[in-house]
Amino acid sequence: MTAATGTAPSRLRAESPLRRLASRPEFGALMGALLVFLIFSLLGYGGGYLRWGGIAGYLQIAAQIGIIGAAVTLLMIAGEFDLSVGSMIGAAGMFLAMLLAVANLPPWLAVILTFAFALSVGALNGWLVMKTALPSFIVTLATQFILRGGTIALTRALTGLTIVNVPAEAQQDPALRIFTANLVTLDNGVARFNVEILWWIAVVVIASWVLYRTRFGNWIFAVGGSSQAARYVGVPVRRVKILLFMTTAGAAALYACIVTSLVGSANVTTGTGQEFVAIVTAVLGGTLLTGGYGSVVGSALGAFVLGATNLGIFYAGINTDWYLVVLGALLLGAALVNASVLRRASGAR
Repeated sequence: MTAATGTAPSRLRAESPLRRLASRPEFGALMGALLVFLIFSLLGYGGGYLRWGGIAGYLQIAAQIGIIGAAVTLLMIAGEFDLSVGSMIGAAGMFLAMLLAVANLPPWLAVILTFAFALSVGALNGWLVMKTALPSFIVTLATQFILRGGTIALTRALTGLTIVNVPAEAQQDPALRIFTANLVTLDNGVARFNVEILWWIAVVVIASWVLYRTRFGNWIFAVGGSSQAARYVGVPVRRVKILLFMTTAGAAALYACIVTSLVGSANVTTGTGQEFVAIVTAVLGGTLLTGGYGSVVGSALGAFVLGATNLGIFYAGINTDWYLVVLGALLLGAALVNASVLRRASGAR
């Protein structure tokens, strides 16, 4: 009797807060963010890594990466990939610049049409994936080539150039200033914290709310776990996936509007490789490549890791050619950590 009563409490003992934290998908990203920040704070201290200019720099990089990463994370949780987001950034940026410089449209209308263009391509991607049953990897890889090649060919045909400048008066228009406005300037003008940081925060907050507080968020997890099982319980799988492909395209258009407005021009090569950076951001944040598990907050931490690493290498005086090596190592390490966290969360040994 004593033995039985003694073992019951041990079986029912509440899990410690630390163990619960370690089973969260964000845990690895949080530890990685703290470790990266500590390492480069020490290595780059004399170079200005901890000064306002350095902080503003890697937050700006993290914001741009994080906007795409949040949307890609939602899609990956649903078990799909979008390899066209990098090309969409370049296409949307050029679309915006051409509407402003060649068609002379009002900036507000050009911005609306740019998002409409991106959302249409995203919807087409989702429809093709669902209609053909082809892997999203193949469908969006094809879209990547079509968008990149089409952007280059059409831009050269219409302007003879691969770079299109945004008219100066358009850059000062409120419709573009909402993507470039300066929030605060510190350190005698060296550090500029721009509104893109707020865009990043807004995207992460909205995406997190949708994922954890709405029925649609439950559908995302269900679809990623098993599309067939989700259909059996009434989840509109087709609608969920098409909307998520539209979300990644819309995030790419937002990224394009920010970069094009900040730089004052669009380049056909803008966004090259960003589709893979977005996937790395999601994986660093605890999202599994197999779907059904992940975190938008984790992707935000992953974006911070990449931004802090990108400039950290520079401030530490390390050859920036090593950045891709570090990126690959981070991806491999994050994948191993994610697998371990998932085993711990599911109770596997």
